[in-house]
Amino acid sequence: MIISKDYIKLILPAFITAVILGSCGTIKRSNVQVEEDQLMITRRYVGDYIEYRNTDPDDFTGYNLIWIRTSQDSTYGKISAFGKECEFIPGDRLFLRRIYLAPGGISGYWIYSIENDSEISYKLTELQHDRKIPVQEWF
Repeated sequence: MIISKDYIKLILPAFITAVILGSCGTIKRSNVQVEEDQLMITRRYVGDYIEYRNTDPDDFTGYNLIWIRTSQDSTYGKISAFGKECEFIPGDRLFLRRIYLAPGGISGYWIYSIENDSEISYKLTELQHDRKIPVQEWF
């Protein structure tokens, strides 16, 4: 069977159109939760503020830490953050927040803080000493 040039000119555009439309079609997604969805959680409620205590640094290169106790102390333990004093008011709703910083634009890292609904915020230590777990495990 010999195919004429006119026949190829007629069929080729239809074939190319079908391939393009087929490749650009929508794909049905399953209900499986994608791992990336966890990256979207940037703020987590950790209870109402109760009290804090301060510990001085062990040596000259150390940091002052505050140990924050919340109403969900049984879940999170005492939350350790950098600071000398804590300005939260008893009853404040407290949240952990994580922010992704990419100073060079190529790679970055998360920083974690504890905050209330107002503007008071303290940077968390990477290791939560009370439960001996990394803070990123709470997200």
